[in-house]
Amino acid sequence: MKYSKAQIVATIGPVSDKPKVLKSMIEHQMDVARLNFSWGTLEEKEKTIKMIQKVAKEMNKRIPIMIDLPGPRITKKEGHGRDMEAISAITKKDEEFIKFGVKHNIEYIAVSYVGSAKDIDKCRQVIKDAGGNQKIIAKIERQEAIDNLKRIISKADAVMVARGDLGDEIPMEKVPFAQYKIIKECKKAGKPVIVATEMLTSMISNPRPTRAEVTDIANAVLTGADAVMLSNETTVGKYPIQAIMFMEKIAVEAEKNLRGKIIFNNL
Repeated sequence: MKYSKAQIVATIGPVSDKPKVLKSMIEHQMDVARLNFSWGTLEEKEKTIKMIQKVAKEMNKRIPIMIDLPGPRITKKEGHGRDMEAISAITKKDEEFIKFGVKHNIEYIAVSYVGSAKDIDKCRQVIKDAGGNQKIIAKIERQEAIDNLKRIISKADAVMVARGDLGDEIPMEKVPFAQYKIIKECKKAGKPVIVATEMLTSMISNPRPTRAEVTDIANAVLTGADAVMLSNETTVGKYPIQAIMFMEKIAVEAEKNLRGKIIFNNL
């Protein structure tokens, strides 16, 4: 059976933090487990990390764990967003979470609201001071990050096109073109790039994706995304395993239709 070169990142949450469900997600080609540190307690996260590591070991699989830092996130009337007055993307709470991640031997740390290469440097220093060597994923979700894109890419180990917050910070109609630019620059630099947010949103409540979602995932792969990511689909959705299955099928089909050679820099 042919599997996709593009990897699938799935966020682990209430519906998927059970050994049986997690095992099935891995069997259906989940490649990386993401934990969103904007929610939950460290005790809950520790339990989930240990479960993922245990299940992966039992299955003789390598399933890297990504912890996604909240960054300078604040509550707003319409939900959550970036604290515009924050100087750094790495908060005191983030530093605590980074040290926690190092302690539990996770593989990736995703930095939210990156503005410049200095944010990556600061995260790298906290990791080093904690005795770790975790890889850093820079989340591109603000105009300042797009303006400083090449320098950020040069400092980070991988990049995420975080379309949710990016769509709040720049005009929504510009998001597809920002995505294309980020992927293109990552390809030039030989750095892995993840496309994230609302890829299979309809599957939170439906067993099949929309045609638009299928096209979105295929286009991400066709333009060079090394990984595609699921969020609410696998944390609170009704069909977490089916979402993984569809994403894998779409990625495989897209790769069959690649024109020219795209090198995948897998996570």
